[in-house]
Amino acid sequence: MTEKLMDGSCGDFARALAAKSSIPGGGGASAYAGALAAALCGMAGNFTVGKKRYADVEEDILRLLDEAEAARKRLLDLVDEDARAFEPLSRAYGIPRDDPRRADVVEEATKAACLPPLATMEECGKVIVLLEEMGRKCSALLVSDIACGAYLAQAALYASHANVLVNTRSLSDAAWAREKEARCEALAGEYGPRAQACAQTALSKICGGE
Repeated sequence: MTEKLMDGSCGDFARALAAKSSIPGGGGASAYAGALAAALCGMAGNFTVGKKRYADVEEDILRLLDEAEAARKRLLDLVDEDARAFEPLSRAYGIPRDDPRRADVVEEATKAACLPPLATMEECGKVIVLLEEMGRKCSALLVSDIACGAYLAQAALYASHANVLVNTRSLSDAAWAREKEARCEALAGEYGPRAQACAQTALSKICGGE
C-alpha cells in the first residue's frame, strides 16, 4: 500500500470501508473514531482559549490542546499502520497450505496485525484522560462535544479490543497472545468505564443546566 488512506476525504474513506475490500477495515475505522474523539477534545479547547471567564485555566487548556493534537495525529497514523499490517497477513493466508513456511509466516504476520489496534487502545486511553480534564475546564457551551468525544473514544477502545482478539485467538504462541490480551483487558477495564463516566458527567451538566 503506497497511498495513505488519510490523504483522501472522509467520503473516500467511508466508500473504501464499505467496498468489498479488506483494507480499510475495523481496525482503521476504530483508529479514525479515536482521532475524531481527540479532535472534539481539541475543538472544546479551542473555543475556550482566550475567554476571560476561563483565564485561570488557560495554561491547562493550552497543554490539553497540544496533547489532543498529538493524539489526533497519532490515531490518524494508526489508520494507515493498521492497513499496512494487514497486507502481509493477507498475503500469508494466500500461501499454499502444503508450503512448510506457511505456519511461521502466518504466525508472524498475525502478531504484527495485533499491534496497531493495541496501540489504538493505548492512545484512546490517553484521549479519554484528556477529555475528562477538558470537560472539567472548558467552556460550558462545549460539554456536548466532550460527551460525543467520550463516547467515540469508548467505542474506538472497545472496537480495537475486538480487533486484537480476532488475531490473538488464532496464534500458536499462547504466552504472547495471553500477554497482549491481558494488556487489552486492562485498558478496556480502566478506560471504558472512565469514558462512560465522562460522557455521563457532561450529559448531567446539559440536563441539569450547570
